[in-house]
Amino acid sequence: METDDVPDGAPSADTAARVREVIATAGVSQREFARRVVMDPSKLSRSLSGTRRFTAAELARIADEGRVDVGRLLGTRPREKTTAPAVGVEGGRPLQIVRETVRLIAEHGFHAVRVADIARACATSSAAIHYHFPGRAELLEAAVRWCMDEDTARRAALLAEADDAAAELRQLVALQTPRTAQQRRQWAVWLDLWAEAARSTAVGRLHSEYYRQWRETVADVVRRGVAQGVFRAEADPQAAALTLTALIDGLATHVLSVSGPSADRAADAMHTALTNHVTHTILAPRP
Repeated sequence: METDDVPDGAPSADTAARVREVIATAGVSQREFARRVVMDPSKLSRSLSGTRRFTAAELARIADEGRVDVGRLLGTRPREKTTAPAVGVEGGRPLQIVRETVRLIAEHGFHAVRVADIARACATSSAAIHYHFPGRAELLEAAVRWCMDEDTARRAALLAEADDAAAELRQLVALQTPRTAQQRRQWAVWLDLWAEAARSTAVGRLHSEYYRQWRETVADVVRRGVAQGVFRAEADPQAAALTLTALIDGLATHVLSVSGPSADRAADAMHTALTNHVTHTILAPRP
């Protein structure tokens, strides 16, 4: 449950207006700003509209990204900017922390990663980590959201380059086959988060929402393919999406269980199996 740890005397409407100023100065969309401060876009929207109060941790991250004093956002300090130098990482210190957290989770697993390890990777102190993320739970949620956003952005970029739905589906299959170090790292994080989702209600909700979006992306591609005549007319978009995504998950888990040349062969076999599945159950037969 969300807690409101903003001081009682802070006028939320004025605070929201000041946050809007920071977003306007940043020159980015509201959604992009939410990503930079590792905040759920819907929460940011509700806070800006006055139906939800910003938490102190959120205001700290917003102030850090906007290079302003938190007191300015609360109306208790002057409007001048702080003189602290900008962090040389896109999105500021919070995003650097999240990226290093994701890397360490992929290498060691979430429960083996300590805040001290993350601080060391970021060349900062544990206190600085806690300034942005009060605890490990907040770090895990931020890592999940960042992975979701990155994966969604890569899918969108690939789909934009495809000529038709058949090409789109081939791109999605290639994207989900863990061949490169980055793809394997991303899958390693997902596997760890699957296990965490079974124990954590908050992570479970994020996990469910991500898979709902992922399956809907595949279903949309199938709908377009049917309309374009490149997929079988009888193909059921939802059923096809459920089957294909489940097949991807199972095969990727096997690929990540091996290493070295065996991993390359397993990735090739995974891609072949997925391509055959798409060819025989989704693509329209060639005349």
